[in-house]
Amino acid sequence: MTKETRNHSEFIPVFKRSFLKPQFWGKWAAVGIAGALAYVPAAFRDPLLGALGKWVGQLAKGARRRSQINLHYCFPEISLSAREAIIDEMFATAPQAMVLMAELALRNPQRVQQKVMWHGKDIIEQLQHSGENVIFLVPHGWAVDIPAMLLASEGQKMAAMFHNQKDPLMDYIWNRLRRRFGGRMHARNDGIKPFIASVRQGYWGYYLPDQDHGAEHSEFVDFFATYKATLPAIGRLMKVCRARVVPLFPVYNSTRHQLEIFVRPPMDDLTTADDATIARRMNEEVEFFVGPNPEQYTWILELLKTRKSGEENPYRRKDLFPYK
Repeated sequence: MTKETRNHSEFIPVFKRSFLKPQFWGKWAAVGIAGALAYVPAAFRDPLLGALGKWVGQLAKGARRRSQINLHYCFPEISLSAREAIIDEMFATAPQAMVLMAELALRNPQRVQQKVMWHGKDIIEQLQHSGENVIFLVPHGWAVDIPAMLLASEGQKMAAMFHNQKDPLMDYIWNRLRRRFGGRMHARNDGIKPFIASVRQGYWGYYLPDQDHGAEHSEFVDFFATYKATLPAIGRLMKVCRARVVPLFPVYNSTRHQLEIFVRPPMDDLTTADDATIARRMNEEVEFFVGPNPEQYTWILELLKTRKSGEENPYRRKDLFPYK
């Protein structure tokens, strides 16, 4: 891999001696186990990881409650038992996808590529052939980082924005894995300009559309059976970056031990759309991908915390799924 010139705002994870302190030993052990599992055939590890994930999901009361509230608002037509089953499968999917990412980072990428089925790869190939700038619109699934890593392993220059994790060690390890095949990582704390610069320089961008950024610059638009404060930034990004916006979503199938990556046609209808239309179209793409695969989505996030005036934050409602 060629060494690239690093711009001043690119995030480079740096190892710190403090990571060797006893307070981190348990996390290093967990990382070591995940790394070892990357060398175990998926047919053997997936059932184990799935059972472990479901067990953790029963203990993680806060994360489970956020998931329960999100599904209560988004899928009220589904029975409570069916929503609980989705949450169990979500917690099962999480470690399976994470260990697949570890396998991609630690082993020959061709091993993982053999387990990947692309749906719509021709769209990507056409954009590569035409030399166009691209921003992927990627809902926040558990395998979200893997398509970008796979494309980078094939030589495509990638750039992504991310939030630093609160845990410094896990932030370091996670971003080291993400940068395994090159590309640029831009911390959201540095603002949007470095990401824009990378896309304009020919790096394909990776944008997650579904986090709640508050009401000030967002539009309240439909999201499944409820609504969501949605930031219509992708419309401005596509214009300033002169980029095509391409929806993409990875789905890990633990039965076939295979990652399916779904790619949709470019969202060229956003070119002349207003902010409300852009925001709704973003949510439509999330619904299209997540609706058939709800267990793949990170329902543990506070997706719906910003509400219209007079409506209570769902996660502060004491009448919803009280802790037991």
